[in-house]
Amino acid sequence: MARSSGRGVLKLGLVVAVVTLVLDQIIKWLAHDALWEPERQIEVTGFFNLVPVENRGISFGLFESESGVGPWLFAGLAVVISGALLVWMARAKRWLLGLALGLIVGGAIGNVIDRARLGWVIDFIDLHAGGYHWPAFNLADSGITIGVGLLLIDSLFRPSRPTT
Repeated sequence: MARSSGRGVLKLGLVVAVVTLVLDQIIKWLAHDALWEPERQIEVTGFFNLVPVENRGISFGLFESESGVGPWLFAGLAVVISGALLVWMARAKRWLLGLALGLIVGGAIGNVIDRARLGWVIDFIDLHAGGYHWPAFNLADSGITIGVGLLLIDSLFRPSRPTT
């Protein structure tokens, strides 16, 4: 993987995080207006719908919790993890690593904003095939998932360090 100056990687990661966060919040605002008031579903294609889902769990509805503590626990955990990822981003030397961390941080903070504002995360993307529906998700979840995939690619293809 190509190496870059740490400062350039940090800038890339921060720009990606901010763009991911802003796009996520704008799209969620539009989806909320279109799908929740009045509540409805929009069939876009034979495999893609827009649906209103109040996600009280984490990505893709995992570990859903109705308790009042759950959203704050998930939000707090996401903030702590995002802080650690920002430290990692500041030390990163590879552009792919900065891109991956930016996607994860932007997505995580986007979902934290929903939890703080609403007590749940706005999910609205419904992909389905043959009667099976993938759990509803949003742009933030996509950023997190793509970021994790890029982290895996970065770890698989980064040059190995010489052992001494």
